[in-house]
Amino acid sequence: MSAAPRSVKVRFTVPFHHCDPLNVVWHGRYTEYFEVARTELFTSIALDVPAIRALGYKMFITDLRCRYMFPLHYGDKFEVTATIRESTPFIRVSYEVENLTHKRKSARASTTLATTDAHGRLFPETPDALLSRIHA
Repeated sequence: MSAAPRSVKVRFTVPFHHCDPLNVVWHGRYTEYFEVARTELFTSIALDVPAIRALGYKMFITDLRCRYMFPLHYGDKFEVTATIRESTPFIRVSYEVENLTHKRKSARASTTLATTDAHGRLFPETPDALLSRIHA
C-alpha cells in the first residue's frame, strides 16, 4: 500500500511556563508538542485513542529521536508538522518544528509506535485494521 504521506500542521505560541530561566523552551517540552501534533494526525484518520481501543488495540512509543537546531523562546510562534513516514513493520511519525517568529527550523524528530492487543501482546507488524485507516 503506497499513498502520499499523511501530514498535519499544528500552530503554537510558547507560554511562559514552558521556558527555563534563560527564557528558552526546556527541551522536554518538545515531546509534548510532538504528542499534540501526532494526536491531531491520528484523529484526522480516525485513529485517536478511543478508536484504537475500540478496535481492540493499544499503541505505545518504542523510540524517540530529536535534533534541536534553533531555540524556541517565550512568545515565539511556531508550527509542528507531523507526518506518517512508515507504517510497517511499525508506524514511524516524523516531526518538523518551524519557528515562525524567526523563520528558522527549531527541531526535527521522529517517533516509532508499536501495537499490542488489549492484553499487551506485541504484534510483529502493524495490524491491517490500522493500516487500512492510514492508507485510506
